[in-house]
Amino acid sequence: MATEIESWFADNFETPTVAVEEPVEKGQLSWLPSFIGESIPNILLENAEYQQAALGGAAGLTGSTTNNPLEALVNVFCTFTTDDHIRTTTGTGFFIDPDGIIMTNAHVAQFLLFEATSEIGNTECVIRGGNPAAPQYHVELLYIPPTWIQQNATVMSAAIPMGTGERDYALLYVTKRVDDAPLPAQFPALAFATESLPITVRGNTVIAAGYPATNLLLLGPSADLIPQQATTTITELYTFGSNFADVLSIQGSVVGAEGASGGPVLDQNGNVIGVIVTRGDDTIDGTGSLRAITLAHIERTLMQETGFSLAQNLSGNLTYRADIFAKTMAPFLLTILQQANY
Repeated sequence: MATEIESWFADNFETPTVAVEEPVEKGQLSWLPSFIGESIPNILLENAEYQQAALGGAAGLTGSTTNNPLEALVNVFCTFTTDDHIRTTTGTGFFIDPDGIIMTNAHVAQFLLFEATSEIGNTECVIRGGNPAAPQYHVELLYIPPTWIQQNATVMSAAIPMGTGERDYALLYVTKRVDDAPLPAQFPALAFATESLPITVRGNTVIAAGYPATNLLLLGPSADLIPQQATTTITELYTFGSNFADVLSIQGSVVGAEGASGGPVLDQNGNVIGVIVTRGDDTIDGTGSLRAITLAHIERTLMQETGFSLAQNLSGNLTYRADIFAKTMAPFLLTILQQANY
């Protein structure tokens, strides 16, 4: 089966068409290793149903509905149960669209793929919010980069997942409340900016937010998770060899702990410009330092894999597109994860 999956991916990958973006002058960005290579999946680009779903349907609400990151912040909490053990994972996300779309990390959202099967255990993910975090919503996976799953399938079983953060993002779609009450008319969504970051942002003040899991790690799964935000500073920009600002690093803060992955980094205008993906270098940037992939990186790679911008991926017939993704991509991605971890 593993060989068949590898062959399937090889037959459906092609050289990407990069969105128009002004690169930074070569040599002005620090480099991070890229493991993606020069090929991207074209499955969704060639799937007529997915392309139609992205264009069709009511436009829905757009734009920001809050400028307070704590209002938009959510905790993605998953429980994986087998006959031998119970494993819990926690990460952060935030509403990026008032229709109920959440942006988070792929390494957080990958557990949603296991909700479709009980072959190796039972998985349940819930979206929590508030202070302390409490269950609020159920979600479906709207998008997760297939290339990230292919290159990082073993991350799920790692005690402390590591990585560069390349294409480590996902979109979730709220389907219902945990108490079955009506969904809100709109969700508290943050504004975002997908323009390429210039090198002059080094030293700029930003706000980072997340649900660091310090209490959970110390006291166990029943511990309260408290949302945190902090004012900090951009210290460096990194590229995955593209000469675009793909990753930014920020100085240490109270947000910088396990569980904050998937949280937003906002500029001085209140726009999300990055999504927290990994810990930073504490010896350089202080305890609790973080790195975040830029929204420009997400915009560019979304265009490569889906043919649509981030804004377009937040519109169209969301329910139908989530269903098409579940039928088209999820079974293959789930098989890759199962082969790599069990």
